[in-house]
Formats: sequence, structure tokens, C-alpha cells
Amino acid sequence: MIYVTRHGQTDWNVQKRVMGRCDEPLNNNGINQAIETKNNLLNKDIDLIICSPLLRAKQTANIINEGRNISIVYDDRIIERDFGEFEGMQTSDFDFNGYWNYYKNEQYQKAENIQLFFERVYSFLDYIIKNYSDKNVLIVAHGGVSIPVACYFNENIPTGSLVEAGLVLGNCQVLSYSCCLKNK
Repeated sequence: MIYVTRHGQTDWNVQKRVMGRCDEPLNNNGINQAIETKNNLLNKDIDLIICSPLLRAKQTANIINEGRNISIVYDDRIIERDFGEFEGMQTSDFDFNGYWNYYKNEQYQKAENIQLFFERVYSFLDYIIKNYSDKNVLIVAHGGVSIPVACYFNENIPTGSLVEAGLVLGNCQVLSYSCCLKNK
């Protein structure tokens, strides 16, 4: 089984500012969300935690892991999408929905192209399924990363804005996917 969660809330989440590679910490609410997720996952058998190397994800993974002593591996392939020139902007300050349209496939000056971002996350998921299909893995990552994860396991990339399609996990929301459903 693969469990996927998004990091807890940060101040930039509250401000609706896009946060790609910026290393913002959890705020107090985010810490409480991570504690609640830890408690919700206590009855789940988790063999390994794979985490984005960004601070907000690391803090979330460490809180979830308190008292459990599960190995945590950090993987750059699940770092948040690079927002480049849009980093720190509010979602209303640029075409945020267009930015999350897979088929629009914009090339930006600095920001990461969506199809290359999907390839990175899909490659990570292929690796997880190939190497850990007999394990229960918790992935601690980001809202943006949750989009290609959902598309991968649903074997569908909707048209239009993937954010408006409801594919983004909320802070510390957990979804589970069966490795067996995806035979790559």
C-alpha cells in the first residue's frame, strides 16, 4: 500500500502564495495537523517513509514518525514543482490554473514545465512500485506532487486546470493507493 500525504500548513499556504522550492516551516496549525495525521496513521502498518527534502515536508514526516522509529528516506524526485519566476506570488497574480494545465504545456523562463514535472514524479512512482510493492510506504510531499500521483494511479490526466479538477491534497490529508492497481 502507498500512503501519500501533503505537508502541514505554512504561513504561505494561508496567504495563498505559491511555494515551490522555498523552504518555509510549518506554522502552529501545520504542526497540529501533522500531529493529527500521526494519530490517524497509528493503526497503519508503515514500513518506510519517503519524504521530500524540503523543511515543511521533513517536519511533517518527523512528527508522523514520533515514537515509531520508521526509516525516513529523502528523495529529490518528490520535491515540489519549481515555481521559478512565480515563487512567492499569490495564486491570483498569474495564470495559476493555466500553470496547472498539463495539455497547455507552457515553457517558462525559470519555472518547471508541467510535463517534465510529471515525468519526474512518474519516474519516482515507477521506482517505488518496482522496489517496494511488498511494503507499506508513506510518501510525505507537497500539494503539487499530489497531482501527478493522483493522475498516475487513476491512469488519467484530466483536461483543464488540474487544481480545479480537485487533485490537490489538502494539508496533511492522506490518500492511499494499492501498488497492485498500477502494473508498470
